[in-house]
Amino acid sequence: MDKFSSHIKNILHGFFLAIGTTIAEPSTILPLIVNYFGGSSMLVGFFAALLRGGAVVVQLFAAFHAQSYKRMMPYLRRIFFIRFFSWFLIGVAILLFGENYPNLTLASIGLGLFLFSFSAGFAAIYFREIMAKIFSHKFRGKTMAYRQFFSAVGGLVSGALAAWILESFSAPQSYGYLFIISSFIMALGYIAFALVDEPEKEEVSKRESSFRKFLQNSLAILKADKNFQTQVTTFLLAYGYLIALPFIILDAQQKINLDGVAIGSLITTQMVGAMLSNFLWGNLSGNGRNVAVAKVAILVQIIAVSLAFAASSLYVYMLIFFLVGASMDGNRIASSNLVLKLAPADKRPIYIALQMNIVSLGMFFSIIGGIVLHYANYTLLYSLSLGVLLAAFFLSFKLTEGSGD
Repeated sequence: MDKFSSHIKNILHGFFLAIGTTIAEPSTILPLIVNYFGGSSMLVGFFAALLRGGAVVVQLFAAFHAQSYKRMMPYLRRIFFIRFFSWFLIGVAILLFGENYPNLTLASIGLGLFLFSFSAGFAAIYFREIMAKIFSHKFRGKTMAYRQFFSAVGGLVSGALAAWILESFSAPQSYGYLFIISSFIMALGYIAFALVDEPEKEEVSKRESSFRKFLQNSLAILKADKNFQTQVTTFLLAYGYLIALPFIILDAQQKINLDGVAIGSLITTQMVGAMLSNFLWGNLSGNGRNVAVAKVAILVQIIAVSLAFAASSLYVYMLIFFLVGASMDGNRIASSNLVLKLAPADKRPIYIALQMNIVSLGMFFSIIGGIVLHYANYTLLYSLSLGVLLAAFFLSFKLTEGSGD
């Protein structure tokens, strides 16, 4: 446990994955791509939700099978290949169909995002289970902080790469090149983590006779654990910032000149926020203060959305994306560590799947945002987002650290 080689491979996975996926960040480039091909605000919200939340429907099914696996890595490697291939195909589709067939292009992007995110439902269960087996609780906070720091560095690289491609090539070719190039970069991260030495799990649960029975048992676990209920609800509401986030870039596009350099600057600023904040998150989490991480991260999100009401310059938008980048990593660390600490070892895949399934419903908040913006305005959009975040902040004071290893 806590091998240095595993620590490095975890960091490399995060670094290269960040370079690849930041190319289609749902808060910056993806809304612009969808808007370019004639997609409405509702489609922007749907695609943003698809990229982040497509995994929801399969996580419990993945946990149903995973609870009896002694090793997860063989299955995770297959998922890595599917994610690479679906990302690569999005780029190919954009180059093939482009603006000549905009509806077919949008459909291809949607299919690729679905496959990429759908497969993540399996990957998330396998990945977190492996993390729980190869790292102790306190070292998990440390290695995830390092991972997210270097993921932010990868995001900086991605921002510079995106700015160069967007300035060097005209749309839609530039969008296709972004996906194709980034697919091979993220493959390097997949290869790195696929080489982790995973120990065999000794405590495994006997799989239920049917998936329906598994769902009934999972629901019973949720009903019986009040601390788990509070934790799940808090992190679900903490996704309230996604009601507004995919549309802030569209609001900015109406107010200021967003060329390739400006877009790259916003991505870079978001990644700088993520990078610098991980010093704080890593320190707090490493000292067992994951609840404090959650509280601060949600508060930072509240500040970011509040600034969006009156934003009218590139510098203010850069500050907003800086705060967003910082808060996203904080919630990710807190949510991951708290569930691993709360869950009994033999029920860990079920706890992980339950939390991720319920919390991941928040990733569809962008659909609500798209509907609100379609029928109303940005003021109502930001107000709704802020209200949900305030509810999450007050509920975070009921979180407990748990007693796991």
